[in-house]
Amino acid sequence: MTRPLVPPLASGGRLVLDESELREWGMNFGQAALAPLVVTLSGELGSGKTTLAQAICAGYEVTEAVTSPTYALVHEYSSPRSPVFHIDLYRLDGEVQLTNIGWDEIVNGRGLVLVEWPERAGSRLPPHVPIALEYEPGDPSRRILLAG
Repeated sequence: MTRPLVPPLASGGRLVLDESELREWGMNFGQAALAPLVVTLSGELGSGKTTLAQAICAGYEVTEAVTSPTYALVHEYSSPRSPVFHIDLYRLDGEVQLTNIGWDEIVNGRGLVLVEWPERAGSRLPPHVPIALEYEPGDPSRRILLAG
C-alpha cells in the first residue's frame, strides 16, 4: 500500500492532530470538496476514520447524523451539494463482493464517496484522494494525518 502524501506545511513531515483538530480539518476538507469525488480513509481500527468521515460530511452540509456503515456497508446521506455515500469495506473478503453493494454505480456517480478500508476494493478502486490516519506513538489521543 502506498502512503498518501503529507499535507503541505505539516511540521516535520507529519500533521499531528487531536480529535478536535481532526474534526476541524475534516470540516474544512468537506467545505472545499467538489463532487464527483472519491476519498479513501485508511488506518487501523479505532484510528479515527469514521470521526473524520463525520467531519467531512458536516463540512459538506450533511445535516443528518453520520454513523459507521460497518454492518450496513453503505450509508447514503443528502446534501444540497450532491449525494454522499459512506462505504465501509471492512467486512468484505475482496473486490469480487463490491458488485453486491452497487460499487460501480456509486463510485462512477455524481456524489461525494467516502471509503473506509479501501484496500479491500483492490483493482476496482477508481482515482481518488487518499487520506490515512495513524496513531501518534506514545500519545493515544493524537493522530498523524497524511493526505493527497
